[in-house]
Amino acid sequence: MLSNPKRTRFRKQHRGRMKGIAFRGNRICFGRYALQALEPAWITSRQIEAGRRAMTRNAHRGGKIWVRVFPDKPVTLRPTETRMGSGKGSPEYWVAVVKPGRILYEMGGVAENIARKAISIGASKMPIRTQFIISG
Repeated sequence: MLSNPKRTRFRKQHRGRMKGIAFRGNRICFGRYALQALEPAWITSRQIEAGRRAMTRNAHRGGKIWVRVFPDKPVTLRPTETRMGSGKGSPEYWVAVVKPGRILYEMGGVAENIARKAISIGASKMPIRTQFIISG
């Protein structure tokens, strides 16, 4: 199961901004079919795992799935009803920073119609608009 990195250099990170398009991870490398992000977003480790499970369940009889994003950014939350001040909250969950053009999942070893169906089900688990692409 995807959850969090084994170790990180720092416990907490700045939020950062998601401007521009993905230059890395924007080409199909492993499989034949892929799911590509069209919007910038933080995708949580739970969403990535839910998409992977849905795709695995629907690509029955073989086929291989590659997950091309990894949640390596900690998101902190303050305890509820806490007054201002008193520092930054503790890390609650992990996200992958996704920019437009980034490949989220790849799939190979199955027919196109099966891949299209499985990837569309995986896409429904994502919080952003995505598109199905074929390596050509």
